[in-house]
Amino acid sequence: MFRTRLLSGILLVAAALGVFLAGGALLAVVIFGVSVIAYQELTAACKARGEGAQPGAPVIVGLVMTLVYYALICLALARDLAQVFPAMMIAIVAAFLAFLFVYVFTFPKYHANQIMSAMFSFLYGPVMLSFLYLLREGFEDGIYLVWFVFLASWGSDTCAYCVGVLIGKHKMTPKLSPKKSVEGAVGGILGAALLFVLYTHFVISQYTMTTLSLPLAAVLGAVGALISMVGDLAASAVKRDHGIKDYGKLIPGHGGIMDRFDSVIVAAPIVFLGIVLMQG
Repeated sequence: MFRTRLLSGILLVAAALGVFLAGGALLAVVIFGVSVIAYQELTAACKARGEGAQPGAPVIVGLVMTLVYYALICLALARDLAQVFPAMMIAIVAAFLAFLFVYVFTFPKYHANQIMSAMFSFLYGPVMLSFLYLLREGFEDGIYLVWFVFLASWGSDTCAYCVGVLIGKHKMTPKLSPKKSVEGAVGGILGAALLFVLYTHFVISQYTMTTLSLPLAAVLGAVGALISMVGDLAASAVKRDHGIKDYGKLIPGHGGIMDRFDSVIVAAPIVFLGIVLMQG
């Protein structure tokens, strides 16, 4: 099991490295595909599909609106980054209204919790993941900036694990994730802050035109790490609420997209907004 998990993890990192370095249309297609899979995993976990094996109208509407959403933000980004936010709002409101139409005109076929779960899955998966694409393609130095997300998520997770194994004694959320400790969480936050400072000093300052102060980089790293931990625990909470072990079986040894990218999904918008604010 460990060998399978390690091998698939290495292949996953290599694939992510290649896709984010390439950027452009390839990245847009991959992020869209990953968003579709994440959406389907979430709707299945949250029982938005109903009793049948085939996806119902709420799930289909969400898939269509995911395509519409990505089409709108790609078109907006081709013009200017500032145009992306209105496009996002239009797509999100349109998706909400589409779900309401399904609820009203098929009533009582679908329950309110199915409609809300479908909308939740749309926001949690496709919308949050889109910030990876926006961070990579929305900034001139996006090819360097996007790696902040993985430092905040996977980097902090590694630091938290190491510190937790060495000195972890106090359980952070014993009912939700018994293996995570307060000491590990603090180590992950401080580790991410240090990683952000080092990456800013040795990479961002040396190879890009982007100006980031080291103190602000440390703050962004700490906040990003904290949020990524919450994202990890939130994804676990959804699984526990619905009595499932993994979201899927796509990645051998890891589970589904939501199992592997649970922290990345919530770290991406935080890093994106932090960069926007620091650049502004």
